[in-house]
Amino acid sequence: MYQRQSGFSLVELVVVIVVVGLLAVAALPRFLDVTDEAKKASIEGVAGGFATGVLSARAQWEAEARPSVTLSTEKYNTVDYDGVDFWLTRSTESNGSSTGFRDGYPYALNPNDTNYPTSITNQSCVDLMENLLQNPPKVDTVDNAPNDSNVKYSAQADNANSTCTYIQLEGTTEHQFVYEIETGRVTVTLQ
Repeated sequence: MYQRQSGFSLVELVVVIVVVGLLAVAALPRFLDVTDEAKKASIEGVAGGFATGVLSARAQWEAEARPSVTLSTEKYNTVDYDGVDFWLTRSTESNGSSTGFRDGYPYALNPNDTNYPTSITNQSCVDLMENLLQNPPKVDTVDNAPNDSNVKYSAQADNANSTCTYIQLEGTTEHQFVYEIETGRVTVTLQ
């Protein structure tokens, strides 16, 4: 009496392995593309939330009849947005000359109504992102971000151009968005 063995032959196993390998090779680029698309969608969502926060702070300032604080002879715009006081941009100096900014866009935090910032700093860019967004991703200055693996965005100020640049640190791409403080515009750059 012969016992019949059941199972797969070596040839059948090799064919299955080759077919699975070919399917994996065909599908892998699509999965990688999905990951990159998710990163792009993530930064577009964060930038959209940031832009909404900028416009909401400006709308709050308008709704409160454009509140301001006078320091020495200069009038500076300010607003309490969602429990946080912000200094806002202003379009004219007390002597009537143009500042180059449009009125009412978040410039920096206003902790005490006594010192309007004279420049944009990396830390003020961090403060803007942390306080304009409801649940912001972890952000730090461009100098400190490489030292903390939990940081998702680095923030860098460009005082000459009046911008804050936020770079996504997840993965090898450097997707970014730029907040143009002069106009309140938020622009996304996908790399």
